[in-house]
Amino acid sequence: MCLLAEEILRVLEEEGINLVPYLPCEKIRYLLHLLCSRPSLHPLLLNREEDGVGISGGAYLAGGKPALLIQSSGLGNSLNALLSLSFTYGLPLPILASWRGVHGEKIPAQIPFSRPLPEALRVWGIETHRIERASEVEGIRRAVRSAYSRGRPEVVLLSPALWEEEPEVLPSFPERRRRVKVEYEKTFSPPELTRYEAIKVVAEEVGEEEVLVSNLGFPSRELYQVKDRPLNFYMLGSYTQASAVGLGISLFTRRRVVVLEGDGSVLGSSLLPVLAAEGGENLTVVCLDNGTLGSTGDQLTYSYLRVDLELLALAAGVGTERASSPEELRRALRKKGPCFIHVTVKPGNEEVGLIPLTPEEIRRRFRRAMGVE
Repeated sequence: MCLLAEEILRVLEEEGINLVPYLPCEKIRYLLHLLCSRPSLHPLLLNREEDGVGISGGAYLAGGKPALLIQSSGLGNSLNALLSLSFTYGLPLPILASWRGVHGEKIPAQIPFSRPLPEALRVWGIETHRIERASEVEGIRRAVRSAYSRGRPEVVLLSPALWEEEPEVLPSFPERRRRVKVEYEKTFSPPELTRYEAIKVVAEEVGEEEVLVSNLGFPSRELYQVKDRPLNFYMLGSYTQASAVGLGISLFTRRRVVVLEGDGSVLGSSLLPVLAAEGGENLTVVCLDNGTLGSTGDQLTYSYLRVDLELLALAAGVGTERASSPEELRRALRKKGPCFIHVTVKPGNEEVGLIPLTPEEIRRRFRRAMGVE
């Protein structure tokens, strides 16, 4: 079985895969052990599977060739992102999933979702490939090629039967020692800017060859109104995935990537620790915190009176800046990344229309501007 895991990784390398976001499953622990020793595949540990969809989407937009490696139950966590991002924009993504709930499954909670997966995925038009014997491993190659030729996600279900003779993995742990010192004080004052005005400042400061990724709903619509350009990537769905897409783009370009985030999206995500570990100097997340869910009727979020999002980013290990005025925001945008800029803005939305571009048009012109299509 050692040879099988090696063969799977060899196929991925031969097909040009250069990013593998993953979440562990004990059935594929030896495969993951080998993956983490292959820097050419750039293994990237996730906290939630849907973030892998966003990161992979961003990587493809910038010219990368990702594949996702997760447990089959994680497909349930990823469905909205797969359909509203990968399918909607035509972003290819081969997904290798350890298929739980079937062969010799001993955990009852794994069965209801995972056992009927092929039929369930067919409902959403996601093609599924089953690998149940070592002799079928070339099916992974076909799935990778199919996903990239058709511009869509496809799932490879890896049966637990493949790993029954897998070698035992004996983990080794580096010394866990570090020193952390945080001195932090902050006073929240009434914000000076609306979100629309803050977006104007960011759009003025971002260079013509730099990338802007905007959160779904009104932030994207307001950015389009302020300054439409091919290097703007507008999120039309996939709640919580703007920063994940920005991170994925930043991994495959030297351009600066600036993400226009919202407080609700940050609160709903588990990406900040991943961003701290994987983000580079070219990545800046501008969190436009109006304390409300602006695109759904301005319901208050926890950041309005209780949660400090800058402190949340600091706890995750991300460098931060703060701003509540145009001058402070311009100054904060000069800091190298990975950086989280907490910008307090007034609640409310600008009266702007929908973006008159199809998802395919947004994808095509963005990739052309990036020089990869």
